[in-house]
Amino acid sequence: MKIIDVTDLIAGRAAAKIAKMALLGEEVAVVNCSKAIISGKRGSVLSAYAGHSQLGTHTTGPYHYRNSHQIMKRMIRGMLPYKQEKGLTAFKRVKCYSGLPEEFKDKAESFKDAHKSKLPTLHYVTLGQIVSTLGGKE
Repeated sequence: MKIIDVTDLIAGRAAAKIAKMALLGEEVAVVNCSKAIISGKRGSVLSAYAGHSQLGTHTTGPYHYRNSHQIMKRMIRGMLPYKQEKGLTAFKRVKCYSGLPEEFKDKAESFKDAHKSKLPTLHYVTLGQIVSTLGGKE
């Protein structure tokens, strides 16, 4: 099992790499999802997520998550062909956690090419900040 720490990683780039690993048959645990980042100015990113969460109703959907690990898992699902059998089995191999569980301490890896230092600007928001704005729990 691979343990990926997404602290200070760009969420979309990390999700693409994690999805590829899952498609290749590896079990993947993603930790510290609340510390992953979304690039863009704070106001525009938060208003975009707030706008998405206001769509639909609680009975008819679309449903949007308000927990960082669920948002990250949904991003990973977007990188998979989840309506096909291979994508569904790959998606079942991915586990996401908001923090760092005790059994994964000192085993976590990271990606260098998805780090926030690769951003051309310093405008970004963490998933934890998005969740707190949406009224979710960490």
